[in-house]
Amino acid sequence: MIIKNAMVYNEAGSFVTKDIAIEGEYLVAEANPSAASGQQEVIDAEGLYLIPGLTDLHFHGCVGYDFCDGTQEAIKAMAEYQARNGVTTIAPATMTLADEQLTLIFKNASEYQSESGAILVGIKMEGPYLSLAKKGAQNPAYLMHPDAEHFRKMQALSGGLIKILAIAPEEDGALECIEELKDEVVISLAHTTADYETSLKAFQKGASHLTHLYNAMPAFSHRSPGVIGAALDSEQVHVEVICDGVHIDPSVIRATFKMFGEDRIILISDSMMATGLKDGNYSLGGQEVTVVANKATLADGTIAGSATNLMQCMRIAVSFGIPLTTAIKCAAVNPAKEIGIYDNYGSITPGKYANLVLLDQNLELVQVFIKGKPITL
Repeated sequence: MIIKNAMVYNEAGSFVTKDIAIEGEYLVAEANPSAASGQQEVIDAEGLYLIPGLTDLHFHGCVGYDFCDGTQEAIKAMAEYQARNGVTTIAPATMTLADEQLTLIFKNASEYQSESGAILVGIKMEGPYLSLAKKGAQNPAYLMHPDAEHFRKMQALSGGLIKILAIAPEEDGALECIEELKDEVVISLAHTTADYETSLKAFQKGASHLTHLYNAMPAFSHRSPGVIGAALDSEQVHVEVICDGVHIDPSVIRATFKMFGEDRIILISDSMMATGLKDGNYSLGGQEVTVVANKATLADGTIAGSATNLMQCMRIAVSFGIPLTTAIKCAAVNPAKEIGIYDNYGSITPGKYANLVLLDQNLELVQVFIKGKPITL
């Protein structure tokens, strides 16, 4: 297959009009469309953007399913929905649950075979090593102190799929746990009351990621910078940003990009099972969630994830004034690098899988390819 005349997002972070060739599952060196044989399909993408497939490394569910359902049906349905929306690689997140449920969830993921839809490339373990005071939508009944051996048990059950581990650094044993596990998994500070000094120690000991910036953590203020200030001062740290138009004000989105820069921001959806469905009552981590006008909340008003997929979050970022090239980098390139899959995904480069998205000038989907195969939208 040859895709010609597309405005291709390249590794330099800019658009170049050129032709792209695909053989089987992979991107190959540029080809001349005029030399194509009759057996090669040629797609004229003039006037269209061609970008890498997006990677969502923090979402819980969509189309009525949750990763914590612990079923093959749930992963398959979520993967197919994500693919139809230009998200071609996924790392769904767990919740704070009983060990029996986590065991089921991780074993189920380890057995999943990606036959259709987005490719399961990892898991984010969000909980149970979190702060009660900043639990958000996490179930307080199952919170526990960070425990390296407990994590390793869960990692073994998952078949090594856990790529990001969330920890509140102020909890007993957290700093020691971070130091012990830093070379085994990406450590993300999350659901925390930690001050600047404690957070900085955690980053110095090996944490390198911050879960849903601004949410479930102390506010960033001029006399108390907290975990956000510590992340800003630790250049190796990457921060997740939910750009759904609900979690963070547009002005703060723009300020965040100015503070952290495009290389350190990872757009996520943090979506829950209502995503892709109409308003109504749903659940997240065993707790009832009400969705009205794209806002998901618990009974007490706590925001409980989003009802927006990552492609739409990317569009919203652009509508808030973030350059398209920057938004693509934060939704496709940075997340792939963060969980160590950039050798095969995250850019339009010969030798990588042909996970591609064609967008029109309004950033609406025209076609999605996963490993060279077109997805029915």
